[in-house]
Amino acid sequence: MTFPLRIGTRRSKLALAQSGMMQRAIGRALNVPEAEIETAIPLVEIVTTGDRIQDRRLLEVGGKALFTKEIEEALLAGRIDIAIHSMKDVPAEQPQGLCIAAIPEREDARDAFISRDFDSFDALPFGARLGTASLRRQAQALALRPDLKVEMLRGNIDTRLRRAADGDFDAILLAVSGMTRLGVTEHIREKLSLDAFLPAPGQGALAIQTRAADIHAPWVAALNHPETAIAVAAERGAMTALEGSCRTAVGAYAVIANDALHLTTEMLSPDGSARWRRVGDLSQPTEADARALGQRLGGEVHASAGDQEVDPATLDG
Repeated sequence: MTFPLRIGTRRSKLALAQSGMMQRAIGRALNVPEAEIETAIPLVEIVTTGDRIQDRRLLEVGGKALFTKEIEEALLAGRIDIAIHSMKDVPAEQPQGLCIAAIPEREDARDAFISRDFDSFDALPFGARLGTASLRRQAQALALRPDLKVEMLRGNIDTRLRRAADGDFDAILLAVSGMTRLGVTEHIREKLSLDAFLPAPGQGALAIQTRAADIHAPWVAALNHPETAIAVAAERGAMTALEGSCRTAVGAYAVIANDALHLTTEMLSPDGSARWRRVGDLSQPTEADARALGQRLGGEVHASAGDQEVDPATLDG
């Protein structure tokens, strides 16, 4: 193994926290002394287009790939050797020459309810203002509470928490996993039901991306968590079939228990007035089998739902 191994990461506090976790894990897997890890496996901060654009929804400017594009370009160009992404931000197809080498054990996949004045989602008053930039969360919230006024909320976690504390919204929704990794879970009033708020495909998981030639690097096996990788394969299979993007309200979540995988996937109309869902099970799943199940269930949902893509030109704000 040749050092330094350079890790490309977004500059946000959450991205740096996640990349720092993986930096230490890779260092330990390679028996690098703790005091030398930051030198042997340095973090290279990269500002992405998604980070620069904060005043519009992602679906208006190109989707989640805006959080990965510049980092992937640096990986292909050899300026970095490893990239750490939130799995839910990773497009379904990998660029030529790159691969997801490892998927560490997943953090809590649920959504978090944050509010200055209300203890739970159900406690929100009629017509309450709910802040989110996620079309999925918008549709799921409106499916339960069509009276809510959903307003756009972008920015890093600190910015969103501050706006919630200032009363700009009656409540906001964030991923539990990001709040856990940043150590700010004290702001969570309620962890929302995995059934009512089916997570985004891959939510709570990290993707460690390398050049395809490095897929068998000596640290890869130590960081990959097979059960998480299989569950995520099922969810991303569904995402592919559903054409899941920032322009569609799509959820998928798989769990493995007693050597069996259980997958739930759905698509919603943007206003939450319609919801299409399929569930399926698989015994002793492989990643390939799990992906195939996801593609089949996602295809069934898509056939029922038809085109539920949002036209950005129709959005307010």
